[in-house]
Amino acid sequence: MQVQNKVVILDFGSQYTQLIARRIRESGIYSEIHPCSIDLQDLKAMQPTALVLSGGPSSVGSQESPGIDKGVFELGLPVLGICYGMQLIAHLLGGTVEPARNREYGRAGLEFAGPCPLWEGLLDREGLTVWMSHGDTVLTLPPGFEVLGRTTSVDIAAMADADKKIYGLQFHPEVAHTEEGKRILHNFLFKVAALVPDWSMTSFIQDCIRDMGEKIALDEQVVCGLSGGIDSTVVAVLLHKAIGKRLHCILVDNGVLRYNEGREVVESLTKYFNLNLKYVQAQDLFLSRLHGVKDPEEKRKIIGRTFIEVFEKEARAIPGVKWLAQGTLYPDVIESVSFKGPSAVIKSHHNVGGLPEKMNLKLVEPLRELFKDEVRKVAVELGIPDSIVWRHPFPGPGLAIRVIGAITPDRLEILRKADRIVQNELFASDWYTRVWQGFAVLLPLKTVGVMGDERTYEHVVALRIVDSVDAMTADWSRLPPEILARVSNRIINEVQGVNRVVYDISSKPPSTIEWE
Repeated sequence: MQVQNKVVILDFGSQYTQLIARRIRESGIYSEIHPCSIDLQDLKAMQPTALVLSGGPSSVGSQESPGIDKGVFELGLPVLGICYGMQLIAHLLGGTVEPARNREYGRAGLEFAGPCPLWEGLLDREGLTVWMSHGDTVLTLPPGFEVLGRTTSVDIAAMADADKKIYGLQFHPEVAHTEEGKRILHNFLFKVAALVPDWSMTSFIQDCIRDMGEKIALDEQVVCGLSGGIDSTVVAVLLHKAIGKRLHCILVDNGVLRYNEGREVVESLTKYFNLNLKYVQAQDLFLSRLHGVKDPEEKRKIIGRTFIEVFEKEARAIPGVKWLAQGTLYPDVIESVSFKGPSAVIKSHHNVGGLPEKMNLKLVEPLRELFKDEVRKVAVELGIPDSIVWRHPFPGPGLAIRVIGAITPDRLEILRKADRIVQNELFASDWYTRVWQGFAVLLPLKTVGVMGDERTYEHVVALRIVDSVDAMTADWSRLPPEILARVSNRIINEVQGVNRVVYDISSKPPSTIEWE
């Protein structure tokens, strides 16, 4: 990838760090997140054109608090410190930071202390509503700094050494709760740092195709596990444009896909892109190994191991395979090198772990620089059909973790039919693209009902429909009652064996999107 401008964000553990990166990219500037512990020489080698110091939960006065090499401020780069990042600037450069008398959390009124590049286009307003989240406060400024803004409880809510282009904000401009937050970040990028926007999905596609064409030798073949989801589809289309028929896609039907999903994916991708695609129907093998298994983690492990076994057998039959293509996204990369280390394992089975080492394959991950929403933009640029671009995320273990309890052919069939109704009704009501994800879950219990004047004792289906941006957080979708009623009526009337439908109104956190 070739960009002249690169903003490096040093992460101090803020929950908003990825949001900062997204906001900067939305402005047409490429950004990367790195742990604050990065070596100064490694940072210099990245050749950043500006730096952002993220927020974080620590107190700069604590011995365990994260810090940075003061040499960062001698690189001559524009620097923006946000929340903890501002406090750290003050602490390292000679100011004082002390615990606030009252922790300030939530909305606050920001008053401008005078003109500055960050406030360009905003000074006609009396002030801004901004989002605060801090326990410490900057009490005195470092030498050379001046106050740019204050709130009723914080005398130094924004500061700067304009000559050195070092700026600090006590509030979070990256969150939606801060008025004109995007404008403030925009002003830092273009008024303070004087960057030129050169990051777009069009330029990414051109660079990606060129780079992969150069990286993969003419006598080397690439194998790609294709699911029909947007990530693997975009990977396949980009590689196909780069190396043509030397890309070999394998779609493994594991028996827990949605209604007619395998055949629909094959027909769609071969029709539109003429991909070199093999459809492997291994339903019987997977279902025999899943028979009677109730534990969700064991289901995931069985599906993961069996997938690797089937995929490896198919891949070894292709002469000259040297590369494995995967749909790794930037949040996966960030997680692996985060300031706090990888998060606790909540669910196993990601991509096709284990295959590169087992088969001595090199990895090609063309999407590892992108967020999910950027992948969708790439898909649109590539002309991928809307049915794939806006296809809801689907877990690797498929319906196995949406059938709660033991897997049987009958229970899978009930769930497939119910889920198909959910998808159809979301499409028919134009809600499919307005929600992040919507699906049915088959519960491991039966309830009493009355149908045709007779007592029934049948299955319960739960509906899970959520709003989100990137699945890191999610909230249940407020669908119109008439749509929910129609979905419920259709499932009970059309899916034999179901007499009750419930709606999941849990948010993430504390709940996850998937039930298992």
